[in-house]
Amino acid sequence: MQIEEFLNFRKRLLDEALDSEGFINQNRFIAQVLPLMFDAKLVDSDECNESYYLYNEENLKINGYSENDSGERLQLFLVDETKIDLAANNESLTVSTRSSYESQFKRATRFVNKAFKGYLNDELQLSSPVRALAAKMASNQGTEQFDVVEIFLISATATVENRGTLPQPKKFEFEDEELTISFTKDRTKRTKSLLIIKRLIDLNFLYTVEVSRGQREALVIDFEKDFNYKIEAIKAADEDHFESYLCVLPATILADLYRKFSTRLLEKNVRSFLQFKGANAGIRETIRLNPEKFIAFNNGITVTSTGKETVEIDGKTYIRSLTDFQIVNGGQTTASIFFTRKDGFSVDKVRVMAKINVAKNVSEEGLDDLISKISKYSNSQTKVSTVDLGSRNPQLNKIKALSDSVMMPSGKKWFFEKSKGEFSTLIRMGGKAEKDYPKEVRFSKEQLGKYFTAWGDQPYVVKKGGDKVFKYFIEALSGDENGKGKTDIDRNFYEMLISKIILFRNLEELYGQGKNAIGQIRSAVVPYSISVLYKFTDGSKGGKIFDLGKLWLKEDLEDDFNIFMKKMMELMNDLIKKYADSDDFGEYSKRKELWENISQSQEIAAYMGSHDAAKILEKYTITKEALKARLSKKSKQKFADFSILKRNVEIFARTAEYYKRLGLLLSETLQPGQRSKIDHIINCIVNKNDITSDYLDFEEETIQLVRISHPEFFDKNSTTNDVDWYRSFEIVVGIYNKCIENSENIVSAFQRQREIAKVKGAKFYSVYDEIAKQLNEGKSPTMKQIWSVKSNIMNL
Repeated sequence: MQIEEFLNFRKRLLDEALDSEGFINQNRFIAQVLPLMFDAKLVDSDECNESYYLYNEENLKINGYSENDSGERLQLFLVDETKIDLAANNESLTVSTRSSYESQFKRATRFVNKAFKGYLNDELQLSSPVRALAAKMASNQGTEQFDVVEIFLISATATVENRGTLPQPKKFEFEDEELTISFTKDRTKRTKSLLIIKRLIDLNFLYTVEVSRGQREALVIDFEKDFNYKIEAIKAADEDHFESYLCVLPATILADLYRKFSTRLLEKNVRSFLQFKGANAGIRETIRLNPEKFIAFNNGITVTSTGKETVEIDGKTYIRSLTDFQIVNGGQTTASIFFTRKDGFSVDKVRVMAKINVAKNVSEEGLDDLISKISKYSNSQTKVSTVDLGSRNPQLNKIKALSDSVMMPSGKKWFFEKSKGEFSTLIRMGGKAEKDYPKEVRFSKEQLGKYFTAWGDQPYVVKKGGDKVFKYFIEALSGDENGKGKTDIDRNFYEMLISKIILFRNLEELYGQGKNAIGQIRSAVVPYSISVLYKFTDGSKGGKIFDLGKLWLKEDLEDDFNIFMKKMMELMNDLIKKYADSDDFGEYSKRKELWENISQSQEIAAYMGSHDAAKILEKYTITKEALKARLSKKSKQKFADFSILKRNVEIFARTAEYYKRLGLLLSETLQPGQRSKIDHIINCIVNKNDITSDYLDFEEETIQLVRISHPEFFDKNSTTNDVDWYRSFEIVVGIYNKCIENSENIVSAFQRQREIAKVKGAKFYSVYDEIAKQLNEGKSPTMKQIWSVKSNIMNL
């Protein structure tokens, strides 16, 4: 059944990749996959540079590329186009032979070989989107810069082994390759070995990342197998939840580790903070002049893992392998050793102190907390931000509560996917998720960081994507460690946030993709153009700011504004090419100096000083005083948080029978306390009692467990959702949101609803007065009150 679940997941992925004409767009497909790869720490960003290249005569193809944060790793993305055909049958989508994938990898490895040797320079047209990359790979700069090429084959297939009666999931590993390349440095010809790593991104991998809610893929370091080395260690502590080992590591091992795994080695907070290019001057100087003293001068590194394999030899303990290896302190040391060796200095005599903490008997959440605390307290050389970059951040929780509670003027609601896989789980459980929340009104926390940051003066940060932009976003919301500068997350903030999303996404559509696009650098042009608009409105010293409230009310961009911004993007497309000091426009647009040159250019001054710009700015700006008056009017009403109520409604709509069957399914795996919690939820549904947060969280965790271990339950379960719970909830929320939007009296609005229900003969018409009183105090209605509304609409 798991293979069937993979194929169901494939359908959802492809549906998200459909373009406006109903065709599967390969770039859109990659855009669906990259966030999952980013969560698994395989890439440093959920953005890539589109560079489609297909040459069938020589069996060459790539779809896009990116450079990792530390710059030494080139990552190529290749889509198997035959496997994203909507008409493909299930037999062709289950792959059991390694050779099927090897033949696809060859398309990219042949490209790598030809590009580094300069064979593609004369073959590619000037307009080819891959020309800049191929030219860089063939140049001395590229050949010296890149030490690793990582090829990701993205295949919408389930990898299986045909043993027994049903095919079972299988994982293929592919052998690394080495390519000898040459370059000239300081007038001397040199050679180096380029490591080519091949990684399959199939449905097995993508589905697993999603159902694990975006948890990182555990990195297993087998020192004995991969590096022919065992770590001699001394056990320093053995506590309930972790044990610690002390050891000394050769710098060559650390350099080789970094070469093979790069920033995958580093814990998220560390990875998002450190700057890896180049090397720390002090570390480099010690390696060059006093390598034997490095262990005395350096504080060493701290590592966490969730498992170990050890062996005892002659009374000594050796560590063979570590599971879920993460460096939580010493990331700069590790990267600096690698780059110092890369620059030609020997690290053979360098030794590094290491403390290895192996977690045991802890949950994933407990492990995250342990790692966070180790990272916070052990980083003495470099101050690492302690802000929570995960989905548990309290500011993100507030945005989630608002997305569950706030409707747009049209009645449309947005869905904030705070945790990876949250929306897919709702779909698998039935209900109204797909109908209520089409992809146009959904956004993830990573996208949120991008949309928020784009409205500012740092579009180059937006282009970097990944941890860089998300860290900037979270820190902007959270303020400093003492909470100073913390953003007030209220309804006004949320409306402006959605307006920024509308602006960003509409400009992406205006720019276009493929042959009808303005160009090939949409991911840079869109944020750069938005930042220009910001610079001449909110970012100027004038008295007017851009009226994002117009976008909230219209839920779209007006024609004159579309025309104006499309012309700006056409200009920006040309300016990025003009002012970039590299033909690799996608990578160069991550640099602050490009933005500074463009934003201060005569071309931008002329465009924003034009008559057309004056008309647009006059129409779409508002004085700070007028905006303040508008927002304060809305802020007078206390905010009612519907998020807990909404989760209750979803559970009640599934019915008590649903949870009875769920309890039977898990009867052999549930502990007595868990069994009683299922019974408590059933009891709440039957008696119309509100389910508290603790039980809601338990239900969510249980459903996630079922999705992983028993996905067939969702298909075999025959209970029908009671949609009247949704209808009743939406009536109440709709009236409330209309009142807030139009500054109407809540009590009066619900009195009108009471009179309508009374005239129609509803039995529980007085419930509307009760709900109005609750909402007027900023409190959400109860499930008993929603049941009364439900009874009213059922009996009318």
